[in-house]
Amino acid sequence: MNSNVKKIKYVVIDVDGTMTDAGVYYDEYGNELKKFCTRDAAAFFVAKKLGIKIIVLTGRSCKATERRMKELNVDFLFQNVSDKCSFLQKFMTEHHIQKEELGYIGDDLNDLQPMKWAAYKACPADSCNQIKDICDYISTLKGGMGAVRDIFENLLCKEKWSQIVQEVYNIGI
Repeated sequence: MNSNVKKIKYVVIDVDGTMTDAGVYYDEYGNELKKFCTRDAAAFFVAKKLGIKIIVLTGRSCKATERRMKELNVDFLFQNVSDKCSFLQKFMTEHHIQKEELGYIGDDLNDLQPMKWAAYKACPADSCNQIKDICDYISTLKGGMGAVRDIFENLLCKEKWSQIVQEVYNIGI
């Protein structure tokens, strides 16, 4: 386990290709549709229980993303951000976030530079090679197929995962 993981207080998560399969779908009315993996929700609930704040940062704007992030009760949702690096630097300064407190889950080139601002970096299995090269952990699952949950389960809170899942879902595992 990465020793920096215990200091993480914020996790930035990209949407397309990380929480989704990277596809962009349109219905006959021009509405953009996205498929989110429901299994990833556990990661959001566990993060909340651990006091980790989730920052969803995406280069696209979509009502489906807005709806899903509201359902998951994310702390911060920023859409249509073309320069993620500058945006993240400013956000970190404004919220007094240190590099050691930041994790980042991304998958493609627009995440490459801002991921360098994070102490902990992870990605889905089908991420581009440049992202994989800088990550502390590469999930065995593809984006939109439970990769976010896998990252939280196996690295961010591995030692506490079972206990917290039991509390969140009121089940024994």
